[in-house]
Amino acid sequence: MFKDIRLKNCIVAVIGSCILAFGMYNIHSVSDITEGGTLGLTLLIQYMFDISPAVSGFVLNCLCYILGFRTFGKKFLVYSFVSAVAFSVFYRLFELFPPLWQDIYRYPLLASVSGAVFVGIGVGACVAVGGATCGDDALAMSLSKIMKINIRWVYLVTDLSVLGLSLVYIPFNRIIFSLITVVLSGQIIGYIQRLKFFEKFY
Repeated sequence: MFKDIRLKNCIVAVIGSCILAFGMYNIHSVSDITEGGTLGLTLLIQYMFDISPAVSGFVLNCLCYILGFRTFGKKFLVYSFVSAVAFSVFYRLFELFPPLWQDIYRYPLLASVSGAVFVGIGVGACVAVGGATCGDDALAMSLSKIMKINIRWVYLVTDLSVLGLSLVYIPFNRIIFSLITVVLSGQIIGYIQRLKFFEKFY
């Protein structure tokens, strides 16, 4: 199982997870800017059916990873495991220190754009080497391969769908900045994945 696993892919996945965790902790967690995908869907399910995100999130992420495994095989699970564990470890390390930009919530446009950059680069690096930090990425990677559509458009459609449905309980003036984040981060992920630098990792 492990003979096809490349150390350099794992290293890139760890670096990407670190970048993602840094942005999520220092920007998203203090700015009230959210993402689409399974995170937004769990909140919507909680609002509509009163099911805890702890339950719905676990089920949705498991289904997405199963789809990813069936689409990409065992290597996907290994790189995804590395990505997910690295993200959790780095996020916990960052929690030992106060957020660097605690006042960024006062500038929602700056928060949405800068947050998207960290998410886009971090997730993009993990996806480019074949890993997924969460169920969102596993779903996007799988749909991109199955439907032969560029991954940035898959992210765009799935995230916009979830955020659009979330308008039933989130005011538009709050969700607009999340829209900026998901649109920009999805485009960056697609761009990172297409970089020639990552061709050597396949």
